[in-house]
Amino acid sequence: MLTLSVSVVPLRFQKVLFFLSLYLVAVGEGGHKPCVQTFGADQFDEDKLEEKRAKSSFFNWWFFGICGGASAGMLIVFYVQDNVGWVIGFGIPSFAMAFALVLFLFGRRLYRRQVPMGSPVVQVVQVFVAACCKRHLCVSKDGYEVLCSEDGGVVMASNKGRTRSLTRTDQFRCLDKATIIDEFDALSDTRNNWRVCSVTQVEELKLLLGLVPIWLSCLMFAVTQAQGATFFTKQGSSMDTRMGHNFHVPPASLQVTTSLAVIFTVPIYDRILVPTARHFTGLDSGISKLQRIGIGMFVSISAMVVAGLVEARRIQIATKYDIIDHPDITVPMSIWWLLPQYVIVGVSDVFTVVGLQELFYDKIPDGMRSIGSAAYLSVFGVGSLLSSVVISVVQFVSSRAGDEWLGNNLNRAHLDYYYWLLAGLSGIWLCLYLVVSKCFLYKKTI
Repeated sequence: MLTLSVSVVPLRFQKVLFFLSLYLVAVGEGGHKPCVQTFGADQFDEDKLEEKRAKSSFFNWWFFGICGGASAGMLIVFYVQDNVGWVIGFGIPSFAMAFALVLFLFGRRLYRRQVPMGSPVVQVVQVFVAACCKRHLCVSKDGYEVLCSEDGGVVMASNKGRTRSLTRTDQFRCLDKATIIDEFDALSDTRNNWRVCSVTQVEELKLLLGLVPIWLSCLMFAVTQAQGATFFTKQGSSMDTRMGHNFHVPPASLQVTTSLAVIFTVPIYDRILVPTARHFTGLDSGISKLQRIGIGMFVSISAMVVAGLVEARRIQIATKYDIIDHPDITVPMSIWWLLPQYVIVGVSDVFTVVGLQELFYDKIPDGMRSIGSAAYLSVFGVGSLLSSVVISVVQFVSSRAGDEWLGNNLNRAHLDYYYWLLAGLSGIWLCLYLVVSKCFLYKKTI
């Protein structure tokens, strides 16, 4: 549809078709991106050690492929659109997606498919309803033997004698009341799923609730990642973009550096760092998923510090050449000074983004894994919105103080202060993450 909108469609319909196509891309990506990752990981059998290790590598190489496609889009498709034409520029990704669909369909008989086991959302709501119905009951210390109600009546846990795939944990113990069989349930011939839930069902809800603090503590990381497409590009637009005598580097194209950094870092991480760390830790993944996320968050802080230092240097050069009040004049500082901050952002993605993918897939209930992938992606969607909020607050406060940090004239603004503020906020969020991760319980099966 995008290809048609810039070719054979009459001019008066082009705008409608163009925006409709963009909306369809967004809807399609919303359904495709969480599910393709989950479907790919489902092809590995966790009961086999080799496949379990291969599944951990899958997340690395899946992200490698995503960044490879993004790099190809920015390096090839953008160039074709600007220098050859929009019809061919949109036609290339159209052909690529059609070929990918055919390739996917060819393998449909080879895929391992998870059998649907009912609505996971309904199962979550059932636990809340059952626990609310039995809120007057008290849970014993072990949670499984005899349980007493407030009036002294004796009831028994609903999981007595049941086969369970998840062990009981002590978190959110109020939800354990959903597993109790009271006098009313004992007299019923059939089990009411809205009054009695299995221990596994309750523990799956606990897993979901346990991921919420992790989700919240990663939002500031998403804010820092949003700078690559916004203020990093604005920095570059005021700098010397020449490469050689006649070629100028588009400031926005430096974003490809982040994807290229991922492409180079993933093989090093997967083939060198993981086997080395596995030798010391004994973990199949080398380091735990929470450790991986935390390392990436720390690296992202360094990206903001470096960005602040580069911006301070840019302002210093603008002051030296007396062009601080002339934002239309290029600052005699090469745009390649921005490469380190883009590269560091890419390295942090390899740790935190892939770590979040694996954590939300592995620790989510089996029937909700695609929802878990969507939840991890929502970190970055909400983080981008939060970035806009932070910008608005900083602009409001700094302008009221008479010293705009994010004014249109970057030479007079203090973008470096803004970067250091983000580094400070990210440090606070990292401390919050460390506290949350200490309390996090991994899935325990029996």
